[in-house]
Parts: sequence; C-alpha cells; structure tokens
Amino acid sequence: MNGYFRLVNGEKMSALRLFPPKEGGRPVTINDVAEYLTMKNYACDLPAIKRAVETAQKEETEILLNTQTRIAERECYKLTITPDKMQAYAKFYAASVGGENMTPQELVHDLSLRGIKCGIKKDEIIKFFQKRNYCEDILVAQGKDPVQGKDAYIEYKFNTDKKAKPTLKEDGSVDFFHLNILNHCTKGDELAVLHPAQPGVAGSTIMGDRIMPADVKNVTFNYGHNIEKSEDGLTIFSMVDGHVELVDGAVFVSDELVVENVDNSTGNIDYEGNVQINGNVSTNFQVKAKGDIMVKGVVEGAFLEAGGNIIIARGMNGMGKGVLKAEGNVISKFLENATVESKGYVSSESILHSRIFAGAEVNVDGKRGFITGGRVCATGSVNVKTLGSEMGADTIIEVGADPAVKERMKQLQQQIAEDMKTLQMVQPILVSTKQKLAQGVRLSDEQIKYVQSLVLANEQKTNALTKANKELEELQKQAENPADTVIRVKGMVYPGTKICIGDVSMIVHKTSHYCRFIKDRGDVKMMPF
Repeated sequence: MNGYFRLVNGEKMSALRLFPPKEGGRPVTINDVAEYLTMKNYACDLPAIKRAVETAQKEETEILLNTQTRIAERECYKLTITPDKMQAYAKFYAASVGGENMTPQELVHDLSLRGIKCGIKKDEIIKFFQKRNYCEDILVAQGKDPVQGKDAYIEYKFNTDKKAKPTLKEDGSVDFFHLNILNHCTKGDELAVLHPAQPGVAGSTIMGDRIMPADVKNVTFNYGHNIEKSEDGLTIFSMVDGHVELVDGAVFVSDELVVENVDNSTGNIDYEGNVQINGNVSTNFQVKAKGDIMVKGVVEGAFLEAGGNIIIARGMNGMGKGVLKAEGNVISKFLENATVESKGYVSSESILHSRIFAGAEVNVDGKRGFITGGRVCATGSVNVKTLGSEMGADTIIEVGADPAVKERMKQLQQQIAEDMKTLQMVQPILVSTKQKLAQGVRLSDEQIKYVQSLVLANEQKTNALTKANKELEELQKQAENPADTVIRVKGMVYPGTKICIGDVSMIVHKTSHYCRFIKDRGDVKMMPF
C-alpha cells in the first residue's frame, strides 16, 4: 500500500498528516503533496513540506499549514486524459479528517460528465474503492484500438523466382546442366490460391470518437489461356500438361516452351509439351520433350529426345556424340557426325559420317543431297542424290527391316548362343549325376546343393531359350522386306558403298549414275532409275 496524506482541519488551524508506505508500497512524493495543495488552494512552505515528506518515508508525521479554519475536504481525484484520448487515469487523494469518501457510482457519473463515454473500466474502479491506494495513477477508461484488416493476396503454388539455380549434386559439386528454371505442371494441378481481404474493425476513443482501420487492398487473378477457375473463384487450375510461369503478375500456362538458346543460361530442358529454341543447342546439353522439338539454329554435340518430331533449321554437327531420338520424324538441314533414331522418316540435305536409323524412309535431297560415310538404315526406302564418296569413305545403306527390329534380332541371337553354351555345359553333368544315383552312389550335402543349382539353371535357360527362339521367329517374319523396298540414287553412287536389303547385301564396284537397288531372287541388283 502506498504512502499517502490527508488534511487535518481544526478550529483556527489546518495541518497535513503524512503516512508511510506499507508492504513495499510507494512513498509519498513532494510532487504529489504540492499538486494536491495547489489544487485545494492551500499555501505551503515547500522546504518544510519536503522535510515532512522525507520523514514520512519511515513514520507518520504531521505539519502545520496555516492558522485558518477550513471546511473538511471530500475524497477527490485528478483526471489525466492522454493526448490521443485513448486512456484516462485518475489519481485519488484521501479525504481530510472528517471528510466524506467518494462512491464508485459517483466517479462513473463524474467521468460521463467530463465527456468520457466509452471504455470506462468499472471493475478497476470498484477494485480501487474496495482497497484504496492513493497517490497512484489508476486507469479508469480505455479506448478501443481499431483491428486492422488484412490485404488480399495470392499464394502461388509454383516457384515464381526466375533466377536460375544450379542443382547441387550429392558430392557437393554443382550441376550447371540442371538449373531448375521450369515449373512443370500437369492437367488439374492447382496453380494459385486467392486469399480474400479481411476488413478491419473500427475502434473508438474514450470520448466516443470513431477510429477507422486502414483500408484493405483487394486483388484478383490475372491469367491467360489453358487455365480454369474454381466455382468459388478462389483457385485456378491448369487445363493442360505444360509449364507455368508468372509474367508481370499474370499466370500463364503453355504446352510450348520457347527459349533463345540451350546453354549455361538454361541448363538441360525436360518438358511435357513442345519446345521451340530460337537459337542454338550447345554441346553436352540435353533437350527432352513429350511433344515436338523445333530448333531454329544449330545443334552441336547435344542430346535431343522428342515424343513427336525433331526439326533443326540449320542442321546438326554432332561432333561424334550428338544424338537425336524421335518418336516421329527428324528433319534437319544437314547431319554430321551424329546418331539419329527416328520411328518416322528422316529428311536432310546431306548426311556425313553419321548413324541413321529410320522406321520409315530416309530422304536426302536438295542442292547437295549426299550420304557420305557412316551407316543409314531404313525400314522403307532411301532416296539420295549422291551416295558414297570418291575418297572411299565407308558408307553402308540398309533397307527392308525396322532398325529396332534388326537390333533386337541381333540381341536375341547373342542371347540364344549364350543360353545354348550354358545348356551344353550343364546337361552332361546332370546326365552323369543321374547315372551315379542310379548306381547307388551317395552325394555329399555340397554336391546335392550344386546339382540342385544346376537343375534350376537348366530349367531357367531352357525356358529362356524357348521364349527367345519364339520371339526371334516372329521378328524374322517382320523383317521380310516388302516388294517396294528400294534405294534410289538420283545422281551418282561411288565404289565401296555397301548396299544391304533385308538379309542380302552387295558392294558397289564401279561408279554408277541414276540407278536404284532392289532385292531380286535373293540378290541385290542395281537397276536403271
């Protein structure tokens, strides 16, 4: 309990009695006393008051103020209102000896008369009057702060940071070929969620003045094609497989990716739709697309794989390691030192020292139209202007069977040979063991385990051999060349060129012009064009 003071008014005298604090309360201060006496128009001797205040820190004391008779003073308070009119504090002073105390109702009524309409803290007021603690500011009214609202915002479900970040390998090194610049999405993926604005709640001062919260900002979705909005308008989804990006605040989904070049600035590309490259593809980089790949520049020693077509406007110099794989067709101005696998046709103006495998035909025409060096295989026909070279570069042309089928046939033939070799080694041991058992020879545990493993191997290899022979027989039927399989040379074919049609072949021994090669009665024959 704080220290406090009260007036003692008698006949022809007025005194001030001061009481020390209790239980750790705050002692009376000279400011408290001077403020009260000034408020009540009592003249005072400040030095004497100061000495009395110091004494009252430890014991009760009394000081004469004057020799005039004054009426008793009621319990009173000093009200302080903060400049923002959000709080009101009351500092209470004790009644003089014989004076009346205030009531809570009286204080509340008095506050309302002073214009305080809101936030009167009746509980705190009652608490004071139950246990009076003078000379201390007590919060008797508190305004209500406004509750600020929240701006609407959009939560994007994909990476909106376009800065390329290399992939960190397990060994701690950095892979600059995988820069993670694409945000892949599939049909039905959630792209963004709109969180609506939450309006604020107005507050008020203790005088009843309304305090408005700050205005909240609303936002709306901005998006392009291939995107749909949910029924409640709060979510957007992708309608296609592709990639999503944020451009100037708008969400775009495209099933075609357009880049300038594929190099250190992009890293490798693996995309669900079509890819268009306006420039070049640098060595050692990869481009994979579920759709088509269109390159307007040059492809170096890179790897391109497409679920559709591959089109290279200015050609490919594969440097011995470039690879093109397409489920559709491959079209390139030129192909040099490259490997091409196409399930459709391959079309180029020139093919030099490359390995070409086409599920349909290979067409090499145009101003130059030559195939020199390497190996060109096609299920259908090969049409070329110039075949081979004067320098005798090894050039092999094969038609009449799907290159993939021929490769599988080769694998099966190797597998059959290996399985036969295994069976030729295992079966005599099994026959010998069977004879020994018939003669009553007993085998050790290790011998029994070894024989059991041979029996299992014999069974597995026999089944595998039967399956491989069946598959090889079916593929051989597929490999039977159709009657229209042909190699057409519109210009010149040079000696040393090897021509293969189906399962027969020939080597060109002299330069020939305007001819075609066909299979006739089990041989490759050169015929007039």
